[in-house]
Amino acid sequence: MLFSSITFLYYFLPILLLVYFITPSKGKNIVLLAFSLFFYFYGEPTYIWILILSVVFNYYTGKLLEKMIHTKKATWLLIFALIINFGLLFYFKYTNFMIRNLNHIFSSNIPLIHVIMPIGISFFTFQTVGYIIDVYKGKVAASKNLLSFATYVTLFPQLVAGPIVRYQTVEKELSSRNHSYENFSKGVSRFIIGLSKKVLLANLLGEFCKRLIGLSAPTILSTWLHAIATTLQIYFDFSGYSDMAIGLGLFFGFHFLENFNYPLIASSITDFWRRWHISLSSWLKDYIYIPLGGSRVIKWKWVRNIIIVWFCTGFWHGAEWNFILWGLYFAVLLLIEKIFLKSFLEHHKVISHIYTILLVLISFVIFNGDGMNMIGNEIAHLFGFGNLELYNHETLYYMRSYGVLLILAILAATPIFTHFVQKIKENKWMIWLEPIYYVILLLVCTAFLIDASFNPFLYFRF
Repeated sequence: MLFSSITFLYYFLPILLLVYFITPSKGKNIVLLAFSLFFYFYGEPTYIWILILSVVFNYYTGKLLEKMIHTKKATWLLIFALIINFGLLFYFKYTNFMIRNLNHIFSSNIPLIHVIMPIGISFFTFQTVGYIIDVYKGKVAASKNLLSFATYVTLFPQLVAGPIVRYQTVEKELSSRNHSYENFSKGVSRFIIGLSKKVLLANLLGEFCKRLIGLSAPTILSTWLHAIATTLQIYFDFSGYSDMAIGLGLFFGFHFLENFNYPLIASSITDFWRRWHISLSSWLKDYIYIPLGGSRVIKWKWVRNIIIVWFCTGFWHGAEWNFILWGLYFAVLLLIEKIFLKSFLEHHKVISHIYTILLVLISFVIFNGDGMNMIGNEIAHLFGFGNLELYNHETLYYMRSYGVLLILAILAATPIFTHFVQKIKENKWMIWLEPIYYVILLLVCTAFLIDASFNPFLYFRF
């Protein structure tokens, strides 16, 4: 069930809100758990048992770890828990990838297994693994209540596509949280902004990309337009979903951390990854990079640590070579930046921003590519290789048709609109316009959803 669907907006969510707010405080987690399981079952009826198994296994593992803390038994139990959690993730997400590669390398004919990846398994696996490691290290106390822990893992706003919420972030709110008009109103505005990003920008940019792919005669200009539109589509699709998740969390008294901070205004690749998918970056840093020694090791080990983390980043996104290449691409860029370019980029902001955007655009050509040949051709076309025309009438037609959308999307990827809205809100006479603005946005999104046939969510596949 997509957040950006009529079923969710006008059936699931209103019924949940009604039931939730008429239920006494002691029963609110039961309501959230029941509706969250239904939400997951609606989209993934076959493998809901994987989610339930993950909840039960990690809850009792956490309790045992806390009893065994600082003993060898705790270490062995942690290793066992990691094998079970990552084993399930590997089986469902990566088994066929490994079989295909083994068949290719050894000219064998191992049959592929018939398996469908459970929705959101990458996200809830990272959440439960992070919880188990934190309990093992004594950073958090093991949950004493199965209902609270189950609510944490299955909480539908972040269940299938993040952000990756740490247990300590919501630990207190699982047992006692504040429901206020201020939180709810902030949640509504944040949700509608995210919905608008998804419906009015990401979906339309996706249609633009489909038009560009279908051109009878691609050009250099159309290749650049496709790279720009793809990058913006992925950004608004995922950041819009994160906004909706954060907004929904506020409805129910939860405060999730930010997951995006205008990454497309970054002045370096390092800066970009401080702003893009923050919950994943911080998870990989805390649970892989730092345990490997981080940057406090000799240089070759530091290089090794960077490569391992970014291999994992790419592989986490998908069981295809283009994702692995995408992760390693960033590893190389970050190493070059940290060793050679750091000082230059800090003192030449305009050049550093152009450099960053160019490399990010290329990265999403890799990310969105379908096979190495296509990726190579696409990047070659960006720089004029391949005997393509600079432009033609068909390219110009679609650029004019979608030009306003592209300009609005570029502006919306910066803080310009946010600063403008804040300035208006400072005028007390304009405050009454804010609810009207959000109602209009919601109605426009609804009209687009009723009429639209293109409404995918890209990160469901991860």
